[in-house]
Amino acid sequence: EVQLVESGGGFVQAGGSLRLSCAASGFSFGDYAIGWFRQAPGKEREGISYIHNSNGYTYYVDSLKGRFTISSDNAKNTVYLHMSGLKPEDTAVYYCTAGPSELVKETPMEFAMLHWGKGTLVIVSS
Repeated sequence: EVQLVESGGGFVQAGGSLRLSCAASGFSFGDYAIGWFRQAPGKEREGISYIHNSNGYTYYVDSLKGRFTISSDNAKNTVYLHMSGLKPEDTAVYYCTAGPSELVKETPMEFAMLHWGKGTLVIVSS
C-alpha cells in the first residue's frame, strides 16, 4: 500500500522558515517523483514543486523559486520542502504527492501525481 505521510506544518510568523517532510512507503522510491501541492483557503490547488528521486532533477513553480527548496533522502525514502521567507499568502494545506518518474516527465503534475498524502497545514501570520 502506498503511503505518503507529511509532517512539519505549523504556525510561523512572516519571514520565518519551515521544513516539511514527506515519508514515503509502498513503492519503489527511486522510480518515482515526489511533489508538493498546496491549497490556500478559497483558492484552487496548486502544484509547486517536485523532485525525481532517480537523478535529483527538480521543478519549481516560478512564483516560489528562490524561497522554497525541495530535496530527497533516498536512504530514508523521505522528501523535504524547505520554505523560507514565508509570507501570509503561503498559508495553505500542503500535500505530498508521488507519481512514476516516466509519467511525471511527460505529463503535467496535476495528472501525473497518482498518490496523495493527507496534507499538513501551514499558517503564516503577518
